[in-house]
Amino acid sequence: MVSPIAQAVTDKSQPVKIVVLGDSLSAAYGIPLESGWITLMENELRATHPNLTLINASISGETTGGGRARLSALLKDHKPDIVLLELGGNDGLRGFPLNIIKNNLAAMLESIAEAGAKAMLIGMRIPPNYGPAYAEGFHQIYQDLASEQKVTLVPFLLDNVALDPSLMQSDGIHPNAKGQPQLVENVLPHLNSLLSH
Repeated sequence: MVSPIAQAVTDKSQPVKIVVLGDSLSAAYGIPLESGWITLMENELRATHPNLTLINASISGETTGGGRARLSALLKDHKPDIVLLELGGNDGLRGFPLNIIKNNLAAMLESIAEAGAKAMLIGMRIPPNYGPAYAEGFHQIYQDLASEQKVTLVPFLLDNVALDPSLMQSDGIHPNAKGQPQLVENVLPHLNSLLSH
């Protein structure tokens, strides 16, 4: 028997609710909200899923600890079919212990599964400010969690953007409006795959 959620997600005419729990990269920091990748992606998805609702619960500066504290209320209030989890960058830039970052993300993925929703984990990389071992260990968290919890992974949100100054704001951390469509390209194939299963 097909679960109601699987049915809703597979049938494009059925309502589908997606919650995005992220940080400034998903909150359109430094650019108009309508230019951000979440809005651009929502516009594309609406063409194929007219009854789709996307709730962007991203907050600039959010950490995995902050997201973990907010998640249960978001799950209860919105009852999403899919949750996009885009957190960890701020933890990494502040040098938080890797095991704490992983534990917070793991707990969120477990809560999403317990709520009957599908999770998509959006991977991040950080500059080697704290040394290459920390930077690599940080990126590896996402690979490990996706494998351990069998969730869909976007390997790196800023792929083909982070190293191109023409697509980045002057802070070198946040993509500018020109870079946002590439973020959609990095995420949408994974999300479409999730929507079709």
